Amino acid sequence: MTLFNRSRTTLAATIFCLLLLPALCWSAEPKRSRGQTVYVPAYSHVFTGPRSNPYNLAITLTLRNTDPRDGMVVTAIDYYDHSGRLIRRYAHSPLGLTPLASSYVHLEEKDTSGGFAPKFIVRWEAPRPISTPVIEAVMIGATSGQGISFISQGQVIQER
Repeated sequence: MTLFNRSRTTLAATIFCLLLLPALCWSAEPKRSRGQTVYVPAYSHVFTGPRSNPYNLAITLTLRNTDPRDGMVVTAIDYYDHSGRLIRRYAHSPLGLTPLASSYVHLEEKDTSGGFAPKFIVRWEAPRPISTPVIEAVMIGATSGQGISFISQGQVIQER
């Protein structure tokens, strides 16, 4: 292969990487779905200090319909402990979220029934594809003038 042919091949590969690859990988269209099952990790406490003392945290699970035109229905919000045992169900009936609406479930700091690594399983559906919701857990704790807060984003484990 001559230097000229090698340069043309390199140029073609560079053009592909710079122009075509981003268009294939990063679509301008947001992800849309008719429903999902979402796993949301949470923390009812974290361990601190040399003796690994538990520092209790409040947990707020937030559900945000990001679609500006269509609603969605949350069909299940289940809370599991660190070993995978179902602790409680929060959606006793379907919960409708209108366009751009939000809802939440709150667990107090003293609720350690989920152990150190509880999780939520959230199921939602929509009559037609909508932009996927934001489902996350917000953990916060405040004791003796010190505080900690962080979020944990839900992960889709099944498409409808």
